[in-house]
Amino acid sequence: MDTPRAIPGAQAIARAALLLRLVSAAGVEGLTVSALARQSALTRPTTHRLLSALRKEGLVDQDEARGTWTPGPELYLMGAAAAARYDVTAVGRDIVRSLAVRTEESAFLSVRRGDETVCLLREEGSFPIRSFVLSEGIRFPLGVASAGLAILSFLPAHDMDDYLDRHPELPDRWGAAHAPHDVRRRVRETQLRGYAVNPGLIVEGSFGLGAAVFNRDGQPQWALSLTGVQFRFGPDRLPELGRTLLAHAHQLTTRIAAARS
Repeated sequence: MDTPRAIPGAQAIARAALLLRLVSAAGVEGLTVSALARQSALTRPTTHRLLSALRKEGLVDQDEARGTWTPGPELYLMGAAAAARYDVTAVGRDIVRSLAVRTEESAFLSVRRGDETVCLLREEGSFPIRSFVLSEGIRFPLGVASAGLAILSFLPAHDMDDYLDRHPELPDRWGAAHAPHDVRRRVRETQLRGYAVNPGLIVEGSFGLGAAVFNRDGQPQWALSLTGVQFRFGPDRLPELGRTLLAHAHQLTTRIAAARS
């Protein structure tokens, strides 16, 4: 089997794909070359060269007045074409909305993309104090946000081990609580409860719950999650929120299987 190093041009493609993900995550606000170089760990000249090539193909655009780079028209067209196969927002939107209404917290649908989760949908709850950790397009590594922890917890054990081996940088980037032994402990707790809990590990005082949504092969491919302020996720309310979240995740799993059968 070919490794990435054996494929001509693989490194350039991987770097360009990374920049596309960063530009897409930034949305309409965009990012400067300097910010993209810093986030991608590429040099500024390499970053600018790749962005210029992507702009020529219409995959990114540049606001020359602000010096920022944003998603281009071809990226939109590609996304629209891929949505017919990969987008589950059409079948999941009302379930996410129901979750927000039932709990009064902000509710989300995220999808696994490689070693990350990407938020697809956000529905605001009615409770006036909200957490803004997550919104459409935001990415987190598996095991960091509650959605990614829920997905990681129900992957085969060898896949979880491989993931942690690939990402020794997690505690340096996301805090000491993301050391492998701590992630494994939260995985075990998630498996016992059925849903993941993030007790303010990304933003202090902002709690999250996540439940995996499975594809027809029984693999965790998506996740529903809730976020809110800490006092709304106390021990008196947490089990009720968890049960509601799991019920909605099961409903979406069932619906996805029916829609793709």
